[in-house]
Amino acid sequence: MDYAVRIPGTSVRLGLDAVFGLFPGIGDALGAVVSAWFLVEGIRLGAPPALLARMGMNIGIDALLGAVPLLGDLFDIGWRANARNLALLEGHMADPHRTRRRSAWVAAGAASAVAAALALLLAASVAVAGRVLEWLTGVL
Repeated sequence: MDYAVRIPGTSVRLGLDAVFGLFPGIGDALGAVVSAWFLVEGIRLGAPPALLARMGMNIGIDALLGAVPLLGDLFDIGWRANARNLALLEGHMADPHRTRRRSAWVAAGAASAVAAALALLLAASVAVAGRVLEWLTGVL
């Protein structure tokens, strides 16, 4: 999905994920569905929930940012969620304890980042709502 073909004259390799990304909307969704196979394999191999969450995060980032026209195609070439997820699974198989501990930290950090982003979004929404109310009361 990430390294199938080398672009002639360069060291850059592309896979089906980058090709799927050329089709707006449907391509990135199709790539995410195919990438979900790594999650299924992770479950089958007994990967811990934190590792599976990390793998899902890689797929989600790839699908979300890959959906941005043009820039998303470049992102697909650089992010390589499938290669990341394969490395995570191989790391889990080689040293399950280390991978479990590291994935728990990454999952906790991601959850903290999401919580902080939601708090900032809520604060910004309240501030904007306050300004709108001030404007409306001044107009009426």
